[in-house]
Amino acid sequence: MNAIELNAHASNDFDAKLAETTALLQQAARDYAPLSAGGALRITQASSLGAEDVVVSHLINALQLDIGIFVLETGMLHPETLDLLARLKATSRAPVEVFTPVNESVVHFVAREGKDAMYKSIELRKACCHIRKMEPLSRALAGKDAWITGLRREQSGARAEVPLIDKSDASRVKLNPLANWTWGDVWHFIALHKIDYNPLHDQFYPSIGCAPCTRAVSAGEDFRAGRWWWENETAKECGLHVTQSSPLEKAPG
Repeated sequence: MNAIELNAHASNDFDAKLAETTALLQQAARDYAPLSAGGALRITQASSLGAEDVVVSHLINALQLDIGIFVLETGMLHPETLDLLARLKATSRAPVEVFTPVNESVVHFVAREGKDAMYKSIELRKACCHIRKMEPLSRALAGKDAWITGLRREQSGARAEVPLIDKSDASRVKLNPLANWTWGDVWHFIALHKIDYNPLHDQFYPSIGCAPCTRAVSAGEDFRAGRWWWENETAKECGLHVTQSSPLEKAPG
């Protein structure tokens, strides 16, 4: 049984949710339109190439919105994720940018702490995430007035209050157009539009990050149980979607 067969069950109000999402994306494209013809895009989607993100990217392309897409290629992604990235770049109408960590920083960190540093302590795991995700994220968002994520309230307790529009960061607005969607809604949409998705989802990976920090989940486990599974549940955020105040807290979702 693949991920579609297992999960594609739309909620009763799915059509209303889709209309809400579509309207939000269209309004965002208007609000953050380029300031001149051919000017730089002021809004972008952060894609981890997970199920939620391929839905958002599909909508951006189908609606022909002036919204870019970026992916953080951490140097530790699964081959399946890299293959999906290549297919997205080849087929997307929207421009797809790929941001990688500073190689010198990675080399120095691995030489100092070892290639398995993420398993040794939360501080080292977050430091690794900072190098591979947070610093590239800062470059991806430079000059942008808004960004779009695939966050949903259902994903975890830490995300239960995710708003559609998040203005808590004074530097830019974060939009979460799937905030109200269920996992079943996501897969219903993927099935309906035959959207290309990461085959790891068929192997019981609901949430996919770097290969060393992601495993499959078992029946009954939490949605994000496969992410940083050796850590306490309350620690399972990388920094991409939490309030940051220091470099280590910024170390990464």
